[in-house]
Amino acid sequence: MLKFLRKNFSIIAPVDGRVIDLEKVEDGVFSKKVAGEGVAIEPTGDIVVAPADGRLSLLFNTNHAFGMILDNGVEILVHIGIDTVGLDSHGFKPLVKEGDLLKAGDPVIKIDRNFILSKGYSLITPIIITNSQDVREITCNTNVDVKAAEDVILTYIL
Repeated sequence: MLKFLRKNFSIIAPVDGRVIDLEKVEDGVFSKKVAGEGVAIEPTGDIVVAPADGRLSLLFNTNHAFGMILDNGVEILVHIGIDTVGLDSHGFKPLVKEGDLLKAGDPVIKIDRNFILSKGYSLITPIIITNSQDVREITCNTNVDVKAAEDVILTYIL
């Protein structure tokens, strides 16, 4: 394909915090990129927002993760914390419902940081392109502090 026909897209930070390499996440599904390519954030905020425009295609019944199908067909997973499924939705308050159309920056889930951390769970939040095999190029912006709904954490080319 001709380079001038390629289109660049961005994913913004879904939560305030520090962006880290996915390989540093202490969960093999993420660190070995079984679920797809992406980055993770060590969050400092308590509101998780949509990282791009699209439809909320999946809100886990435990409210610890959500999936989106972006307007360009890319599929994104935002997984709040490691093994937080074990909290059975405690500490997570959904602010939208499955099927909702979202704009980048729209609030999706409010987390109770103190509760989750008091139970011994990590809040490291992987942000994954689950259909990364359909994406030509992914560039990650790691080792930086980001603000939710403002800063780009990765770019990709379709």
